[in-house]
Amino acid sequence: MAVCVPVRDMKDTAAFARLVRESPEPITVTKNGYSEFVVMRSEDYDLLREEVAKARLVRVLADADKAYESGEYVDGASFISDVRERYGL
Repeated sequence: MAVCVPVRDMKDTAAFARLVRESPEPITVTKNGYSEFVVMRSEDYDLLREEVAKARLVRVLADADKAYESGEYVDGASFISDVRERYGL
């Protein structure tokens, strides 16, 4: 169940911190009845960032597979040769 609190509830910082710590889900903070921002435990945020990074990696790998299957790639030796030639290495 989503937890929403008005921004004024943040004045009691100890109680608000306890609410965030004990809530299994992020807390939506509202202002004038509208969502203003979301607060979550730092551990949950770290997990969320990790999941986003994994999703990005999967997308990059899927794109690489598609490029490989369609022949849109350069082998490593050719790439290194081109870089050396271009930059005089």
